[in-house]
Amino acid sequence: MDVLTENFSLYGEGFWGTVRLTLYSSLLALAAGVLTAGFRVAPVRALRAVGTTWVTVLRNTPLTLLFFALLLGLPRFGVALPFELFAVLALGCYTSAFICEAVRSGINTVPVGQGEAARSLGMTFGQTLGAVVLPQAIRTVIAPIGSTLIALAKNSAIAGSFSVVELLSTYKTLSENGYSVIWSFVWIAVGYLILTLSISALFHAMERRWGVAR
Repeated sequence: MDVLTENFSLYGEGFWGTVRLTLYSSLLALAAGVLTAGFRVAPVRALRAVGTTWVTVLRNTPLTLLFFALLLGLPRFGVALPFELFAVLALGCYTSAFICEAVRSGINTVPVGQGEAARSLGMTFGQTLGAVVLPQAIRTVIAPIGSTLIALAKNSAIAGSFSVVELLSTYKTLSENGYSVIWSFVWIAVGYLILTLSISALFHAMERRWGVAR
């Protein structure tokens, strides 16, 4: 217990770092994932190719390798950003591929007649997707998206290996100060548990409010 009470500010800083990474990365992943899902079902072949390539590459690339590619690769092209922003880009882009597939599966559950009816009224593909299809599709994929964002929260631990302040990175300082390895990890695990249970509760409430009744 002493490891927590004597290092509460350190744990707090690490926990807040993980919360920031999770929040910003989730927003990026949701925006990019929905956009890419739109590309994947678009009537334009070039957009479908872009969406397919994005998902295929990111889903089959280890997240650690993506961190290395961004942190070491982008600076070679003159892109200098804070490490935390690099981490947000890596986590957000990686997770967006999984969000995309979840949303696309939801789009496929919407009856084809819905889109045909919208087009018969003169609506464009973008209008049909945004006003008719996506609102129905999202209701069916709230739970899968929640699970994906929980995985993102846990994946954020990788950022600690790249000089980003987050919950797991506190272990190094605690170890150097001679604290128990077991209790250090216990309280780190508790921090992740609080975060993931909060995300789970949020999406459970959203599913009860807006999800499709079963």
